[in-house]
Amino acid sequence: MHLILYLIGFINKAGIMFNLFRKLSLTHWILISMVVGTLIGYYFPETAQNMKPMSSIFLRMIKSLIAPLLFATLVIGIAGHGDDLKKIGMIALKSIIYFEVVTTMALVIGLAAVNFFQPGAGVSLDVPAKEGAEFASKQSTLGGVLEHIVPTSVIDAMAKNEVLQIVFWAILFAIGLTQVKGEHRKTLIQGLEALAEVMFKFTGLVMTYAPIGIGAAIAVTVGHSGLGILLNLGKLILTLYVALVFFMLIVLLPVAFFARVPLRKFVQAVKEPALIAFSTTSSEAALPKAMLAMQSIGVPSKIVAFVMPTGYSFNLDGTTLYLAVASVFAAQAAGIEMSWQQQLVMMFTLMVTSKGVAAVPRASLVILSGTLASFGLPLEAVAVILGVDELMDMARTTVNLVGNCLATCVIARWEGEFDDHANGEIEST
Repeated sequence: MHLILYLIGFINKAGIMFNLFRKLSLTHWILISMVVGTLIGYYFPETAQNMKPMSSIFLRMIKSLIAPLLFATLVIGIAGHGDDLKKIGMIALKSIIYFEVVTTMALVIGLAAVNFFQPGAGVSLDVPAKEGAEFASKQSTLGGVLEHIVPTSVIDAMAKNEVLQIVFWAILFAIGLTQVKGEHRKTLIQGLEALAEVMFKFTGLVMTYAPIGIGAAIAVTVGHSGLGILLNLGKLILTLYVALVFFMLIVLLPVAFFARVPLRKFVQAVKEPALIAFSTTSSEAALPKAMLAMQSIGVPSKIVAFVMPTGYSFNLDGTTLYLAVASVFAAQAAGIEMSWQQQLVMMFTLMVTSKGVAAVPRASLVILSGTLASFGLPLEAVAVILGVDELMDMARTTVNLVGNCLATCVIARWEGEFDDHANGEIEST
């Protein structure tokens, strides 16, 4: 009898635990996986390094759906709703104006933070400058960035996930499609609508693997860098994190209020993409989920499809702020006094050269190295920063994502197309 009662009690407890786990949302599972990944990386660093394929599989699945999803949604947004080209041009102009204003404010806050906290004071640069020189050699000119926007082959652009090239080609394709009349246009649009629907379902399927991929990514990062590295350059990391939080409170939050963005719905919608961006340090990994999330709170798909991928090249608030902090940090670590005039000239240079940054691997370090070389600052600083770059990349990538999500809401409100009655729920797969 006691055994039977024990078994009944055990089965009841197991049932309760099963129901509890079943009710956990994707956000909860991601948070749990981040904690588990941190513990594995800290206590079993060698095992953690072997988990990299699990993280790579998740990123590869995400990247495989970006090109068809972007292409389909953007073409439908322009050609499928009968919008005139003048309206599309106005959306583009408003987006660029907004991007420039916000990224300039990010630069100013980064400059103020690094001068206030002085994170480079007392830091030793007794390391080789080789890595910094290699990054500096990859620096692109403004002309090179503009040329890079135009693909030589859309197939090649899609294979390499060149987001800005896909956007450029999709816009031209959509403009050409608007000039086609009759059944051919209707057939193409219906086919693209079907493709977009399938890709959103595909996104839902991939997201079921997200906790595993994200947990593995965190484990690899902690196992590779360790938590001890936080002590060595803790002041630099703290300066960046404080500046990013300040930027979100002083710039993004007032912008959200001014644009009458429903904050509760926005935060609820953006938290999962933000967690994905933070844990994987990849904006691309969070892009499909972020696009779905913004549509769910009332941003039209055509605005999401245009503003968000464009923002990934022109509205990188977190990266821009990071570049301001890191560049002056290099001067402080070398004991070089820079006047405010010199710092402002350097910020203007960063404002120009950081555009199109997403097209370059390890883009922020490439831009940073090129800027340091241009102003005669020590490239050894890049080697020092490289040790904690992953930890800082987590924060700046998250802010990039949140800033671009907010940008879609602002432009939608500016265009008078924000749906205040949207329930914020993403259609389940």
